[in-house]
Formats: sequence, structure tokens, C-alpha cells
Amino acid sequence: MTMPLMETELQAHDTCVTDLLAFLDASPTPWHAVDEMQRRLVAAGFRLLQEQDAWQLEPGAAYVVTRGGGALAAFVVGGGVLAEEGFRLTGAHTDSPGLRVKPRGEHAKGGMLRVGVEIYGGPILATWADRELGLAGRLSLKDAAAPGGVATRNVRLDRALLRLANAAIHLNREVNNKGLVLDKQEELPLLLAAEEGMPDGGLLRGMLAEAADVDPGRILGFDLCAMDLQPAALWGPSQEYIASGRLDNLAMCHSSLLAVQEAASHAAELRGVALALCFDHEEVGSQSASGADGSILPDLLERIHEALGGGREAFLRACARSFLVSADMAHALHPNYQRLYEPHHQVFLNQGPVIKLNSNLRYTTDGPGAARFTRVCEDAGVPVQRYVHRTDLPCGSTIGPMASARMGIAAVDVGNPMLSMHSARESAGALDPLWMATALGHFLRHG
Repeated sequence: MTMPLMETELQAHDTCVTDLLAFLDASPTPWHAVDEMQRRLVAAGFRLLQEQDAWQLEPGAAYVVTRGGGALAAFVVGGGVLAEEGFRLTGAHTDSPGLRVKPRGEHAKGGMLRVGVEIYGGPILATWADRELGLAGRLSLKDAAAPGGVATRNVRLDRALLRLANAAIHLNREVNNKGLVLDKQEELPLLLAAEEGMPDGGLLRGMLAEAADVDPGRILGFDLCAMDLQPAALWGPSQEYIASGRLDNLAMCHSSLLAVQEAASHAAELRGVALALCFDHEEVGSQSASGADGSILPDLLERIHEALGGGREAFLRACARSFLVSADMAHALHPNYQRLYEPHHQVFLNQGPVIKLNSNLRYTTDGPGAARFTRVCEDAGVPVQRYVHRTDLPCGSTIGPMASARMGIAAVDVGNPMLSMHSARESAGALDPLWMATALGHFLRHG
């Protein structure tokens, strides 16, 4: 168990979790999350880079670059020879499971307009039922001045527009015994409006155009996510818990953001390169240009090394001296479902970051990696826990194994404990965000 916190420590935790709630509310999609992180980093003095430009990097400076709208990297160039100092990296991901609108999703059935959706990742579908839902995402717009004649613009319809309405229990008598099981094609479309008097196929497009303040004829396409409209909040007698969508994994993006800003504030004493990378598409396998199983990580590290004047052998030496902390949320013990947990490796809310271990390398952690992160937490004054999945249940995975394998960089998988992972409304501890940010910040500064 953790020791009681002093009043000043509690205030620091309160400040951090308040900022996390604001970040979650500003980030209903990966594209919004990247925009929000970029805005904060540029305001903190990070210089914005473009992948298509030549890079000239300076020791002591901090930089931010994005790819595909949903992935972002922020890094600080320290002193010393990179081949001797290496990279210190944190990895997280911006995407979360949910419902994404089909390109021709708007259609009529049974007197109502419905919006067809695809399932993105592995959401708990029943948790999306009977909620007030909005839409958020990005539009692809005609723009003669943009590359390829297409520009993108983020958009959010931040009002109650849609609903995944349950069938009445009188029509589905077994729902409480067998659970809510949805036919993914026929029963998952979201209800939008009465069909009568609505424009033919143009209601959704018109609302998107109005929200983005563009002519509907400019809209060439969209990437849209259903969005639960309930704001992130604290709950419990002492407000000791967090409730929000997208905690997995925006909470770790937020911790990484704070950590790299902390590293930038100590750039003069930094050695090597400290880098925080938030990938996209983890929930669907990471095989994309902006995913951890794509080229973004090697491209980024090679470009940084080359811009600092190193050759291929020196780059490989730098990688051999590097270390990655892959940060994705972890499974806290749920008292109602203790049978689902490995009894000797249970972890708890508000008791610090979790080292995640799996001998089949669903998590990349090995003995030295776990020891290194344990030492980081001890040095930073942060409590640490260890999690192992039940032997008779399949274990989920994250970005750690593929990013480590792709680059040949030693790594550890960690995360903050949470409940209701992949629900539309997840839960976590209010003390853990600052502890993780502190641990990651100490790692990026000191290794």
C-alpha cells in the first residue's frame, strides 16, 4: 500500500488530473488529440517540423512533428555524441476503440434516418447503447492550394445527435440473463432523425459543412467517430477516481506530453535525445504509416541522427544504447471479477504505474527492462506495481513488442491501472497520472 500523501503532494496530483480531464475533453479523436498536443507543445517552445522539409537540428532545442494527422513525435536534442548517449523514448497511442461512420452511412429504414458505423478495434459495444452521441473527426476538402488539391480540417458536432437505442425488455426478455448482443450489421446503426422531410442523403453532410464553416460541395470525404458527450469527470467520496472515454490510451499520451515538456525545460543538462512518440492505429494492429508496425519510428530516429551528423554505424550504435518505455493502460483488479485475475500479480488503482509482463512477449518486458523501470520509479519517488495476465486467458498486446523488434531497442511495457478498458466510459485512479508523468519525465531526463 502507498503511504499517505502530504497536502502539497495532493495539490500537485489535483493539478495534473485536472489538466488530464481537459486534455481528454479536447481530444474526441486521434486527430483532435494530435492537434491539442501540437498546440500545447508549440506554446511551450517546441519548434514545428514538417516531414517533407529538410531538418536542421540544434542541441538544446525541442521539436514536434506529426504524420497522417493521428501520430505525433516530440523530442529534445541534448548534448554529447548520440552514438555514445543513445535515444530515450516513450511510446503511447492516440486511437481508442469505438464506432466509425461509413462513407455512405446515412440511410433510411423504418421511417428514420440511420447512420451506419464500422467497429474500430475492440469496444465493449453494449456500453455505447442509450447514450447521447455526437460526432467528431476530420473532413477532406477541395482546396486548389493544398498538396493534391485536398486539405483536411478537424470537425466536431458537440451536441446530442445520435443514439444507439436498446430494444425494450418486453421485446428482448433474455437481455438480463444473456447480456446485450448486437447484430453488428442490422442493430448497430445509430438513429439520427425522422425520414420524412429530410434532404435526400444530405443531412449529415450539411451538418458537417455547417460545423466546419465550409460549402457542402467542398467535402470530398470524412473520417468520423461517434463521440460520447458526457465530459471527463472525477468520482468517489474524495473524487479519487477518473471517469472518461478514451483513457486507453490518451492518459498515457498526456503523461508522455508532460514528460517531454519536463525534459525540454532541462535541455541544457540533457544528454542524447529524449523523445515521446504517440502512434496511431494500435487498436487495429499498428500496420500503417503512422502505426508502431510501420516506418514512422525508424524514419524519425534515422532523420534525427542524420541531421545531427552521424553515419549508419553510429546510428546503430545509438540504437544499441537506447531504451523505450512503451506506455499503455493496464488492468486494475476489479473486486467484482477477481476470478479473472492472476491472484499473485494483482494491481490497484491509485497505487502507481504498472510494469506489464508476459513470457510470450505480448508485452515486451524482460528482467532487465523491468529492473530499469523499477529503478527509474525508485529514483523519482514513484510507487510501482507488476502485472501478469491469467495463464488460462489470452493476453492483449501493445506497441512495445513491435517497436522494440523493428528498431532493435531494449524496451519495457508499462501503464497506469484502470477499470472497464474499452468501454465507452472507462475509469482510472486520480493519483496515478502524476506518478506516471513523473516517472516518464525522470526517465527522459536521466535514463
